[in-house]
Amino acid sequence: MDINLVALEAKQAPKKANGSKRPVKPAKPAKKTKKAVVFFEVEILCAKTKDKLCFLDKVDPNSTIGEIKAMFHKSHPQWYPARQSIRLDAKGKSLKDEDILQNLPVGTTATLYFRDLGAQISWVTVFLTEYGGPLLLYLMFYFRVPFIYNTKYDFTTSKHWVVHLACMCHSFHYVKRLLETLFVHRFSHGTMPLRNIFKNCTYYWGFSAWMAYYINHPLYTPPAYGEQQVQLALIIFLFCQIGNFSIHIALRNLRPPGSKARKIPYPTKNPFTWLFLLVSCPNYTYEVGSWVGFTLMTQCLPVAFFTLVGFIQMMIWAKGKHRSYLKEFRDYPRLRSPILPFML
Repeated sequence: MDINLVALEAKQAPKKANGSKRPVKPAKPAKKTKKAVVFFEVEILCAKTKDKLCFLDKVDPNSTIGEIKAMFHKSHPQWYPARQSIRLDAKGKSLKDEDILQNLPVGTTATLYFRDLGAQISWVTVFLTEYGGPLLLYLMFYFRVPFIYNTKYDFTTSKHWVVHLACMCHSFHYVKRLLETLFVHRFSHGTMPLRNIFKNCTYYWGFSAWMAYYINHPLYTPPAYGEQQVQLALIIFLFCQIGNFSIHIALRNLRPPGSKARKIPYPTKNPFTWLFLLVSCPNYTYEVGSWVGFTLMTQCLPVAFFTLVGFIQMMIWAKGKHRSYLKEFRDYPRLRSPILPFML
């Protein structure tokens, strides 16, 4: 036998002290190296002047726009997060607070634009102010407090029972709105610009005072068709008030507490929600119906004008929401109209 071959075999199969072959240990798997996190650099410019306002270094790529707003707030305390509008383009749309930095069309050095939204106020405060005013103003006219009508009518009551019914319906409507604000509504946006509250209050408070002045006036005349007209109007009013409340409950149940998730609203077991089969915003449909009933009940021109203006505004909102639903959900029911079935 070749001596060199024997020596080679001896090297390949080392022996233990007792002469047996030593077992070969399996090779250890290579350790996995953690992937290094690539941090972002975020530069925030003024949307109007393009001046540099803030530079954020080593920003986690999983940071949300909401977290970036909080970082920006630390360097500029006068602009709290609710007041900030952060955008990809100076004239573009505001980014959502839940948008994640690395999912945006930006590089590791991101340039964002800031616009000041102005002083903000919570939606709860807005609604409580908007709805509390009409409730109190109407009651002032109903009880005929001094300086409204002739002094001989101070703290007197109307002789027409429909006036008292109208006061109960009007008060019920706004008490319902106040309770819904506190216990039902879940807002996708926490605040609105403070300046808007003056415009909104002028609308609600002004119309309420105008309507109340004529309905509670000492020379007010009841509806032309008497009791039958009032009873029909009351049925319409109450039916639509219940429907409006039912829709608000259905919309509330679509959004878990603390969530901003949007889902397609569908009818529930409650028959009042079946209007979802035909319209995208049945809460507006019922709202308009309530004021149509109140107009028939009082036969008052200012109420009719308020109903018309409210319908135009709610139609604009409904069309906007309808377009948003169609854009966001591919399987959104095509049969639905914004506010009036098969019409608008």
